Amino acid sequence: MPEAIKPVYLANPAVDPVAIRIEGRASFQNSACLQEFFSELIARGKSRFLIDFSGCSGMDSTFLGVLAGAALQLRKLSPAGQLTLTRVGPRNLELVRNLGLHRLLTVDSTDTAADLAGAAKSISCEGRTELESAKMVLQAHESLVAADETNRAKFEDVLSFLRKRVDEDKPVG
Repeated sequence: MPEAIKPVYLANPAVDPVAIRIEGRASFQNSACLQEFFSELIARGKSRFLIDFSGCSGMDSTFLGVLAGAALQLRKLSPAGQLTLTRVGPRNLELVRNLGLHRLLTVDSTDTAADLAGAAKSISCEGRTELESAKMVLQAHESLVAADETNRAKFEDVLSFLRKRVDEDKPVG
């Protein structure tokens, strides 16, 4: 398996907030495991997450859409949950702001590090079919549009392509 698609997330689900640190590039190739991790922990009652970007060398729109989806899920909880980004470098912060995600989640301006002591584990990705990957990427981009309607124009072509791809595999009946 090429190095680029290996998981780049370390997590400590035993602390509050749940601590996650990104190591390397966060992209469509490794975002599915993070999406599953969020869903699983939210289903188990976790509602606060802290993501440390100090080791993040870059990110793409799918990863940002996974963050938006998690933040939207957390907002629906009662009381509302919280997704906080910390130690976000200038380029990554620019990407977060350009997509309007700073209005949906919290960007911590301090130098708070994620608490990975003791229970840190790598969030691993299982193999996915091409269709499962297309559905995940589509959902991530739909979350970006839900987070900020101005993102629709930015991702119109991607959304159209992915919807077509996903619809091709739906049974006719």
